[in-house]
Amino acid sequence: MHDIEPFYNWRHIYISEEDERSPFFGRVYSEFQFSQTIYNYYIHPQWDDFGSRTLYMKVLMADYDEHYVIIELIGEWNDAIENDIMELKREVTDIFFAEGITKFVLIAENVLNFHSGDKDYYEEWFEEVTDAGGWIVCLDMPEQTQYDFKKARLHRYIELMEIDNWRVYKPFHLFKKIDSEMAKRLE
Repeated sequence: MHDIEPFYNWRHIYISEEDERSPFFGRVYSEFQFSQTIYNYYIHPQWDDFGSRTLYMKVLMADYDEHYVIIELIGEWNDAIENDIMELKREVTDIFFAEGITKFVLIAENVLNFHSGDKDYYEEWFEEVTDAGGWIVCLDMPEQTQYDFKKARLHRYIELMEIDNWRVYKPFHLFKKIDSEMAKRLE
């Protein structure tokens, strides 16, 4: 797991630790010291801790003019024990929402497990963003993780979507592709 780095090809466009509106503003990272773990496995030091012991993230892009954010996730999404959705909502998405972000893309290809808990934070987040004309999309979640996510009926709040090789897109083009697909699904 320590070899899996957050996607870095957009860093010439956006760096979350340099964005004064980002919850990760001012963070300093080591390239060589591995200190964060998911269970007993070290992860790359570029991943951001937001309060969960099993799920980490990296904000890849926040565009305040277009009102979207793209967040990459790694680890185990565990609402049953860790209440990760509460941590994610309170420590990250609420901050972006207060800055006008209403469209959230969660890249979940490295989320290896999901354990459901309470639906309250999903409902609250969904209602906030949809009332503001937004949406929440979870991109490229592995099949076995999707199974547990759907079993908990959370796809009612967070739309699951697949995009082959999302890395070839620039952030704005990826956002526009997802936004267009969401417009079709909502019609």
